[in-house]
Amino acid sequence: MHVYGLTGGIGSGKSTVAAILEEYGIPVVSADELSRMVVTPGSPGLAAVVALFGDEILDAQGHLDRSKLGAIVFADPEQRVALERLLHPRIRERFEEVLDALEKAGHTKVVYEVPLLFENKLEEMMDGVIVVTTRDDLRIARVGARDNLDAAAIRARMAAQLDDKTRQKLADYVITNNGDAMDLRREVEIMLSDYLKVAIPGRSGPHRRAGPPPPPRQSS
Repeated sequence: MHVYGLTGGIGSGKSTVAAILEEYGIPVVSADELSRMVVTPGSPGLAAVVALFGDEILDAQGHLDRSKLGAIVFADPEQRVALERLLHPRIRERFEEVLDALEKAGHTKVVYEVPLLFENKLEEMMDGVIVVTTRDDLRIARVGARDNLDAAAIRARMAAQLDDKTRQKLADYVITNNGDAMDLRREVEIMLSDYLKVAIPGRSGPHRRAGPPPPPRQSS
């Protein structure tokens, strides 16, 4: 099975790209969804998070309040690192379980959507990494509308991630998402055809690569 990473900054459009990939039969595993699974009520993961941050990060129903937790960890890098050390091994274990199930189901290509893929050195696990890049002003507008956050809070989250130039240098393929939904769909279809070698109805032959070509990856 070939596993490809999908990453990009907050508000870049990763989830939209993931949805298009799934339309073409490519399973997408979301690290965010896995992180929710490992902190469900009654789980050891949630108990560990509460032990570290206190009951105030729970809502009235005993579920993790991600907005409260986010306000804490994005304001304090040490707290964010402590949370990542707590959850990442659990997420990694769940990811391996999902991969095993997908392989047994006969899938040969899988995409792993991870916001902090490079930050957590996960590129070494991947057969290649696809980066979605978007102008900062568009990212701020999208996240503000989606999450009801002000620009300062969004910039704090952006600052906790790699900048887009660094992501592009590390990428195997870059999708630029500065246009509308149809523009993004075209970019994804080109990537599917040229990079993942998935047959796209109505497309044949080589197409331009989305974004600047990255330098060759060094084998380890």
